[in-house]
Amino acid sequence: MRLSRRGLLATTAAAVPLPAPAASTRGRGGRLRTGFERLAADGYAPLEGRRVGIVTNSTGVTRDLRHIVDVMHADARVDLVAVFGPEHGFRGTAQAGGSEGRYDDPATGLPVYDTYLKSGRGLADVFTASGVDTVVFDIQDVGARFYTYIWTLYDCMEAAQLAGKRFMVLDRPNPVTGRCALGPVLHKEFATFVGRQPVSQAHGMTVAELARLFNGEFLSTPVPLETVVMTGWRRTDFYDASGLPWVPPSPNMPTPDTALVYSGTCLFEGTNLSEGRGTTRPFELLGAEGIDGRWAAEAERLGLPGVHFREAYFAPAFSKFQGKTVGGVQIHVHDRAAYDPVRTGIALLVTARKVWSGFAWRSDDWIDKLTGSTRVRMMIDADATADEVVAAWQDELAAFRRMREEYLMYG
Repeated sequence: MRLSRRGLLATTAAAVPLPAPAASTRGRGGRLRTGFERLAADGYAPLEGRRVGIVTNSTGVTRDLRHIVDVMHADARVDLVAVFGPEHGFRGTAQAGGSEGRYDDPATGLPVYDTYLKSGRGLADVFTASGVDTVVFDIQDVGARFYTYIWTLYDCMEAAQLAGKRFMVLDRPNPVTGRCALGPVLHKEFATFVGRQPVSQAHGMTVAELARLFNGEFLSTPVPLETVVMTGWRRTDFYDASGLPWVPPSPNMPTPDTALVYSGTCLFEGTNLSEGRGTTRPFELLGAEGIDGRWAAEAERLGLPGVHFREAYFAPAFSKFQGKTVGGVQIHVHDRAAYDPVRTGIALLVTARKVWSGFAWRSDDWIDKLTGSTRVRMMIDADATADEVVAAWQDELAAFRRMREEYLMYG
């Protein structure tokens, strides 16, 4: 018999008992301490006697930019025996849709295993072969359902349960705040690696909160889960409030500004327009051959909160329209608190289709995988306004917001 969600949280999603921080730093805007910083400050006591493997990538760094794998490997108090790399790889050398494969890390000699596109029993076998008894996760997320690291988290939790391993999540900030969830909720029949479970397009959660949600709602059998929470982080904080350095989580996520728009403008991956890959401002620059200043003017007329649109021309160095000059828009967010990235992304799709006769969806219906159903595509094709499209998902979004509330850990 399955436990209730609250009972499940009490038994399998306990926060690791580290020393309590001073009251002045607990959710009050004091100096943020990541999950890793708190674990290290406690001498890695929760990992004592365990054979540890860590799922991480180039974002797994300390605030002085040392990689946590290098730090832990050099510390005799941790028995670190394996590293697991996600999409783009452990050291972050691979482009979208790629990984680094199996190799030995030159810096530490540790075996690095590839988790990308592995799940279920196949990934459980990787954990078993590595010889670990505890899998630790520490990767910087960007807050969007279709960013694959949260599904690496999900797959690794499921595989750890199948392999009989314990699982620990070291928390990091959601760089675009944890104020609220936004956008359509994925329908299960559209589950892929850009969305395994019914989560909203911008989830407004940290990875540790998502781990609790996955354990309590989606995994058929929960994994023994521990979370090391941050201190000094508030749900309204953007990344620049953290005091942490920004390391690109993937090659086309160069700045926190990219993360701010990504949960909306990544939808242009599902069209024949460039989403700005191959430029210095991916997901902020959008365009195609044959588009002119009418698109920016049409988008600006909507008066969307917190954002302006500039007529822009650019030549991508790779990806769509490589080496060709295209026209389009650049997004300029001037009020982050008022800005709604998902509504903005939908409005840009609607206006692009209105002003450019060449607009088309990708032939593989990738837009349906990104939005989580056929609804957005079909409504836009039926000439719905952006507000009508946004209104259509509000009931399911409200249900997701209620569900997620139980798993939030920060004020």
